[in-house]
Amino acid sequence: MAKTKNLVIVESPAKSKTIGKYLGSDYKVMASMGHLRDLPKSKMGVDLENGFEPQYIPVKGREETIKELKTAAKNSENIYLATDPDREGEAISWHLKELLELGDENVYRVTFNEITKKVVKDSIANPRDIDYNLVNAQQARRILDRIVGYKLSPFLWRKIKRGLSAGRVQSAATRIVVDRENEIRAFVPKEYWTMVAHLERIEKEGAFDAAFYGKDGKKMELGSADAVREVEEAVTAAPFIIKNVKRADKNRSPAPPFITSTLQQEASRKLGMTPRRTMSIAQQLYEGVEIENLGSVGLITYMRTDSLRISDEALAAAKDFIVGKYGKDYYPPKTRVFKSKNSAQDAHEAIRPSNVDMTPESIKSSLTNDQYRLYRLIWSRFIASQMASAVYDSVAISAESAGYIFKANCAVMKFPGFTAIYEESKDEETDEPSTPLPDLHEGEEVKLKKLTKEQKFTQPPARYSEATLIREMEETGIGRPSTYAPTVSTILDREYVVKEGKYLRPTPLGEVVTKLMEDRFSDIVDLKFTARMEQELDSVEKGEKQWKSVLSEFYGPFEHSLEDAEKALDNERIKIPAEETEEICEVCGRKMVIKSGRFGRFLACPGYPECTFTKPLVEEMPGQCPKCGGRILKRKSKKGYTYYACEKGAACGFMTWDVPTKEVCPECGQTMFKKSGRGFKKPFCINEQCPNFTPEDKRGGYKKKTADETKTTEAAKNEAAVEENTASADVETPAPKKRGRPKKVKAE
Repeated sequence: MAKTKNLVIVESPAKSKTIGKYLGSDYKVMASMGHLRDLPKSKMGVDLENGFEPQYIPVKGREETIKELKTAAKNSENIYLATDPDREGEAISWHLKELLELGDENVYRVTFNEITKKVVKDSIANPRDIDYNLVNAQQARRILDRIVGYKLSPFLWRKIKRGLSAGRVQSAATRIVVDRENEIRAFVPKEYWTMVAHLERIEKEGAFDAAFYGKDGKKMELGSADAVREVEEAVTAAPFIIKNVKRADKNRSPAPPFITSTLQQEASRKLGMTPRRTMSIAQQLYEGVEIENLGSVGLITYMRTDSLRISDEALAAAKDFIVGKYGKDYYPPKTRVFKSKNSAQDAHEAIRPSNVDMTPESIKSSLTNDQYRLYRLIWSRFIASQMASAVYDSVAISAESAGYIFKANCAVMKFPGFTAIYEESKDEETDEPSTPLPDLHEGEEVKLKKLTKEQKFTQPPARYSEATLIREMEETGIGRPSTYAPTVSTILDREYVVKEGKYLRPTPLGEVVTKLMEDRFSDIVDLKFTARMEQELDSVEKGEKQWKSVLSEFYGPFEHSLEDAEKALDNERIKIPAEETEEICEVCGRKMVIKSGRFGRFLACPGYPECTFTKPLVEEMPGQCPKCGGRILKRKSKKGYTYYACEKGAACGFMTWDVPTKEVCPECGQTMFKKSGRGFKKPFCINEQCPNFTPEDKRGGYKKKTADETKTTEAAKNEAAVEENTASADVETPAPKKRGRPKKVKAE
């Protein structure tokens, strides 16, 4: 076999294709498809008695890939290990070096923060050695997760039920959700009142509304009807005088470019994408997408980062684009530089487009819908982050009567600045008043038309959504960019948490497991302890601490806690409380409960074994059945496809693949439907007798894929497999031993 001059090993085929195009014929680029060496699944794989020495083995089923890489490596003059630029990528390169039996000579480590021709060629021209501090930090994380998972999971099986898992990050994340649920349960509503004075000018035209603020210049809460009555009697008997008028220009600065956590949050809010989906699409954009007339192009920088740093070249390119497209007024007097958190790893840049001139619209035809939407989000956020502030003409008015203060505010946009291209979404949107106020003057008397008052009660804190849970994990210091998405997916997959609408609620199982962990393994679910462990791993990465000493300091107390828990709960099994529903058993009339089985959650009669009735757990949808007026339920077919049907089943016969909405047809009053899928879909009426009826061919939705689109879908599946093989999360559960089928026993 002819000797290859240079071999470059990356993780995925998409990345190999993009990099191969830039490097030319002197380089052969191959993909490892993720990890090729790991701890064994069948046992602990770590020698706990002798310095935590790991026992790595080749990943089962990857023999052919290993053989091909070994052959290619033996026949190459230079070998470049070009896995992802993070701890896990560094560890994969080290594993490749060990597994392929490569020496130190002519073996190089290269990383690409973005996959562009310039960066790829510069990186190849300036290789380095493997960073063993990064490798050891990843080894420490991996072994910590293995110890917790393989020691704690069997304990949970014995004390609660089989198949459960525990982990440093997932257990802490579950606790955050459980703690919030306990806050909601313990919440005591507090009464308060709002009061709005509807005022108008006396000598000139002009009316406005002012909200009650307080008394004698101090803020005051209206906590009862008596307090409201007292204010009402006083202000209706006294004139209203304009006490203060403040006019000013208010500047609003843009949000910084994305880091991993903020990308996941904003994609959830704006695009409705789960964190796992967001990272899968971002991986495709980073590794390379086929662009018409250009071939495979890496569109964004590395997407697992907590740094807000931007390269000088990218800042200069953004400036040129903004000035050229929008004009000098849209660029700030000074280039914007955003400061990262102290805990951030500054090895990478923030997430940004590799080439700002490659606008989302210019390459839309080459991208899938999800790729386009996410790329547009990243591109717009980055460009906006470098634009001038938005300027608002702000007016604040205080009106006083009998010592009571009422305030009115207005902010009208004067200059759009960065908002011309992008505005950040919020988890809880607040409406900023924008109705212009009359041209009032201090000392002017205005007339009270009426007072509007409303009794309200304080609300409990909202449950976490996937986006707000990730934000809480980041702020608390739990996990790192690579772990956020897999952690949220894990606690959902394990049914410790369920998703209701967009919010997360702990299940009884999640609460029982968390309570046991709090009682017996408080360190594992202690948020500060988990955050400190992340700092310990960071210390290993910086070379400040030995990785085995971190493991030793953790394992001693952990082993002691495990022994104590085994003794305290000897021969005891904790029962999971039944989750009662409003669904009625069709056989015996009891309220059904939610159970978990091999195929997920389902409804079961609590009267088992006397009553064995079960049925699928379904979600009630908005609207009413167009045939009989009954409830519409969300169901799944045998092949896993979602459809919607009347609760009466075959007795009614109504079913549809279209999604029921809250809207009703203005003509016939029936529930309107929309096509399934991400993004906005226009609702339509399905009543054929209605003048507003929309025929099937005009409803939009699914269209048959072209050959190119089918290829893109297959490529996406391939990339998802790579991501699944390299995902970094503390999901460490030993495989349960197979149980044989029970032998039949003859009746006596």
